[in-house]
Amino acid sequence: MRTIIEVPQDQVDALEAICKRESISRAEAIRRAVAAYVRHEGPSTANQAFGLWRGRRGSGLQYQEQRRREWPKSR
Repeated sequence: MRTIIEVPQDQVDALEAICKRESISRAEAIRRAVAAYVRHEGPSTANQAFGLWRGRRGSGLQYQEQRRREWPKSR
């Protein structure tokens, strides 16, 4: 993907220094930064829950009713 972004000059200067030190292109430095950001942020909690019930027998309602049957009866 190609993109155009506005970056403050002080950040451009810092990026250039990193690129020179690491002997990498600006594009490579930005790819690495995006990859690190994605790893750090990870998938959202909601996305992690998708498929949680896959492979289980019965429905969520059946599971809930079964758990409630295990509760002690109140007086």
